[in-house]
Amino acid sequence: MKIHEYQAKELLRKFNVPTLFGRVVYTTEEAGRIAYNEFETQGRDIVVVKAQVFAGGRGKGIVYDLETNQPVTLFDKEVRGVNVVTGDNLADKVYQYSVKMLGKKLVTVQTGQAGTIIRKLLLEEGVSIQKEYYAGIVLDRTVGQNVIMVSTEGGVEIEKVAEETPEKILKEWVNPAIGFQAYQARRLAFGLGLQGEAFKNFVFFITQLVKAYEELDCSLLEINPLVLTSEGKMIALDAKMNFDDNALYRHPEYAELRDISEEDPLEVEASKYDLNYIKLDGNVGCMVNGAGLAMATMDLIQLCGGMPANFLDVGGGANVERIANAFKIMISDPNVKAVLINIFGGIVRCDKVANGIVEALKSVEVKVPVIVRLDGTNAEEGLNILQNSNLQFHVAKTFEEAAKKVTEVVSSLQDH
Repeated sequence: MKIHEYQAKELLRKFNVPTLFGRVVYTTEEAGRIAYNEFETQGRDIVVVKAQVFAGGRGKGIVYDLETNQPVTLFDKEVRGVNVVTGDNLADKVYQYSVKMLGKKLVTVQTGQAGTIIRKLLLEEGVSIQKEYYAGIVLDRTVGQNVIMVSTEGGVEIEKVAEETPEKILKEWVNPAIGFQAYQARRLAFGLGLQGEAFKNFVFFITQLVKAYEELDCSLLEINPLVLTSEGKMIALDAKMNFDDNALYRHPEYAELRDISEEDPLEVEASKYDLNYIKLDGNVGCMVNGAGLAMATMDLIQLCGGMPANFLDVGGGANVERIANAFKIMISDPNVKAVLINIFGGIVRCDKVANGIVEALKSVEVKVPVIVRLDGTNAEEGLNILQNSNLQFHVAKTFEEAAKKVTEVVSSLQDH
């Protein structure tokens, strides 16, 4: 589960992680009023106007008008996802930026040309920056431990740093039996070349960050950039925080933080039925039971020349209703040109899956070819249910045959 920057910073403040003063706004009038009352009249002479969207690269991203699909300009320059406002008439300028940003489309490297709509802004005070760093925490699945990564290359995508200059990324793994140790924090600080007040403040910062990551049940916590101010303070200038979905039951309060408008509508619908569904860019719909089989199915479709349109795992204990809902969601994607149902009857029986598919098709009109491969418990019964349903299916006997058949069907449709 993802949350916005302003929400992440609110949570980090509870762990005494240093952040800047900021206020989130939803309307242009609110932006102007808060900029005047809480920034301009309070002596804050810099306001940073930040789009709150689930996309990285906001600072380089460009705001587009929805009607003309042309870049939005203000003060003779393109409006970005992050804009620094200074000088006289501060509140008025912030208001003008909010007019140019709210309700418009932000296009970044991550969003592609489709972009994402800006529905809220974070107004944040400015700060004198001496140096930018990177800090992030994530689970390293190869060793089963959380890893803390820091770098002197702040403000740059960590993937780019890892690819071009991996030696600039310093790492410390946290042994879950003993936790994050003070010597590890000091080693990271030395690695960044910090001294004096900056050294001490970084040690405090990274220690509190690790505490927040663990207690909040995060799956990712990234501070980019982490800035060293002219006064030697370490401050989280930006914050990206994702929660571990498997731990959400421990945090019912997180439900209030969820922003459905930023999520794919089909993924939101799938979550209502506790389905593991992720929308992709391809045109072959996949319904599989088991995450491993789902990954293998997508790989084989790709190897056969196709493009998966989704990851969809109906799970081992799927019932008829669950399978029916999964099927409806999968074929609701307009990009899907053909469907591959690949089920191994281990825990879930194949006849149950077949009944679910038939039930789904009673209420959803299917205009695309459907290829089915059933194997395992009650596979023959499942195939008989499908064949006696008066519905049109292509039946495949093997995994490879199914993947080849679905890609051939899609290819023939494209040729026509």
